[in-house]
Amino acid sequence: MKIPSNHILVIFGASGDLTNRKLVPAVFDLFEQNLVPDNFAILGLGRTQMSDADFRIKMKEGIQEFASKHNHDSTADDIDAFVQKLYYYAFNTKEESEYAGFKERLLSLDAKLNTGNNFIFYLATPPSMYTVIPCNLAKEGLADEENGFKRLIVEKPFGYDLETAKSLNKDLLKNFQEDQIYRIDHYLGKETVQNLLVTRFSNGIFEPLWNRNYVSHVEITSSESIGVGNRGGYYEGSGALRDMVQNHLLLLAGLVGMEPPAVITSNGIRNEIAKVMQSLRPIKEEEVENYVIRGQYVDSTIKGVATKGYREEQGVNPESRTETYVAMKFFIDNMRWADVPFYIRTGKMLPTRVTEVVIHFKPSPHRLFADKSGMQHNHNQLVIRIQPDEGLLMKFGMKTPGAGFNSQTVNMDFHYSDLADAYLPSAYERLLHDCMLGDSTLYSRGDVVEAAWEFVKPIQEAWKKNNNIPVHGYPAGTWGPDVADDLIEDKRQTWRYPCKNLANDGNYCEL
Repeated sequence: MKIPSNHILVIFGASGDLTNRKLVPAVFDLFEQNLVPDNFAILGLGRTQMSDADFRIKMKEGIQEFASKHNHDSTADDIDAFVQKLYYYAFNTKEESEYAGFKERLLSLDAKLNTGNNFIFYLATPPSMYTVIPCNLAKEGLADEENGFKRLIVEKPFGYDLETAKSLNKDLLKNFQEDQIYRIDHYLGKETVQNLLVTRFSNGIFEPLWNRNYVSHVEITSSESIGVGNRGGYYEGSGALRDMVQNHLLLLAGLVGMEPPAVITSNGIRNEIAKVMQSLRPIKEEEVENYVIRGQYVDSTIKGVATKGYREEQGVNPESRTETYVAMKFFIDNMRWADVPFYIRTGKMLPTRVTEVVIHFKPSPHRLFADKSGMQHNHNQLVIRIQPDEGLLMKFGMKTPGAGFNSQTVNMDFHYSDLADAYLPSAYERLLHDCMLGDSTLYSRGDVVEAAWEFVKPIQEAWKKNNNIPVHGYPAGTWGPDVADDLIEDKRQTWRYPCKNLANDGNYCEL
């Protein structure tokens, strides 16, 4: 892999959990693989008063606990060598007058380390700072690329609805160019998400079938086996639609549905994803109840242990209508996917933590062995498992040994874990390295973000205006409200019930 140019990674909000648990451990993993330049540093920023030494001690603890398992052989010397590249500066990022002192510290560090005036600014801050910080950086001349690159990484949520997303894009573009802005979605950093493109476009047995002529429907699931915990206050203002559907799941649908780009470049791929977002068939407000199911987990007993319902969680309104589960049916109106239903679902307190894409193929036109085997409703499936037990699974019919032509569904599967020497980088590891290289392929572009918000806007409006649209309760530890099954057009089909193990499926999977 390529080694990036010399630079400094500046992390706003460096005293928070994201830096300690994800960002610095991910950069350490890159360091262990010799994928950061020799002249490199991390400058952490925050209001908490810390010295460089204090910051290094805190980050060393995060590395020891959260760095990738493949680095279990890392020595204390390796970690000590890395943390010497870490620095800290305390200042109030809300105060414009304090940015001059920050700039002085940054440029002093740049001159000392010879990092070429190349800076990446990572906003690991509350969303309220997403416009404040870039504006003040620009006023100090730190958005100007005349003497080195300047890149801005923005965490989600990127807006709370269409209007706020447009406003945020507009404000960012006043100070930074679109090619300087990296809107991070950690789902796109996962190896198996990227493998969607390779599976499709490098295999002659898949791409010719990847269309309305051979695919009956597409199913995308992202489930969590935990509740909101102590994040109830935050989740009340978010919900599953904002938290998962608008960004992660619609982007996965974009990767499944996109046309082959002319060349594998950042703009080539993102242009095709944008076309999918623009082709989403709008769901009218009055139709929302027919296309979208929302649910909320209620108290239950799981393996003999009593589990709270969402409304009983800390910080949650006892009469809350915030959804912890969403299932949706939608269509992509283009030549490839016309009238093929896409089904997506996400939720908390479901039976297992899993994210996967399932391509359901149409049955063969003449089903010779259906009556003999009882397989008349079993279709071929390609399962692309994103997490956990990353890999691919193909379901197909095969003759049962013995007399006659009885058949059964069998699995042909590949697991990344079967590759003894394979290393799956963490999402932040891959995405940070890409930004260091100036590769924005796996980052969201502004027009794609806005198109996704535009698609979910009628759903948000309908839920806000119409209290008659129900919030269906579902017992914690189940696969959500039963009414979600009504979305499936073919009544002989149902949702796939995945387990932690890719090759297993069923209604009852361990939490």
